[in-house]
Amino acid sequence: MSNFILSLLPILALISHAVFVILFVAIIFRSSWGKNLTLFLGRHSLVLGFMVSLAAIAGSLFYSEIMGYEACVLCWWQRVFLYPTVIIFAVALWRKDRSAFSYVVPLIILGSIIATYQAQIDFSGASLLTCTDVEGVCSKIFVREFSYITMPIMSLTVAFYIMFLAWVNKLYGKNSNA
Repeated sequence: MSNFILSLLPILALISHAVFVILFVAIIFRSSWGKNLTLFLGRHSLVLGFMVSLAAIAGSLFYSEIMGYEACVLCWWQRVFLYPTVIIFAVALWRKDRSAFSYVVPLIILGSIIATYQAQIDFSGASLLTCTDVEGVCSKIFVREFSYITMPIMSLTVAFYIMFLAWVNKLYGKNSNA
């Protein structure tokens, strides 16, 4: 079962990249054919943000706790910024507070800076930190599928989705009395 999930997660990441492009284009064309999708995403942005955060946490825990992949320093810092988001979204859902994104986005931006740096290391091999030396755990690439999907790329995917949902939430707030 673990091996099935291990092979499924990069495929889901790849599919989510295609879905993201479609959603992004739909929001760009929100005044015409993307209107209904924009309204749906805006109406449910908190729930979707919670689900994305929860899935990301489940994925990171799957890799470290079930598969036994040791999380490096950079991975831990990404988790530091990601893990509180699920709690913020949960409280926001409970209180029906659409302003939760103003708390979540700074955390996600900080995590995405670290993920971007780690992805750059994965693809170029050049690092400024000793953690990413050849023998350091940060230099180990446990997942590389479709020539580009690695753990930092999956982390960036989560960051893009949450920032995208924050944007849609803002658009929805301007066009609705939600």
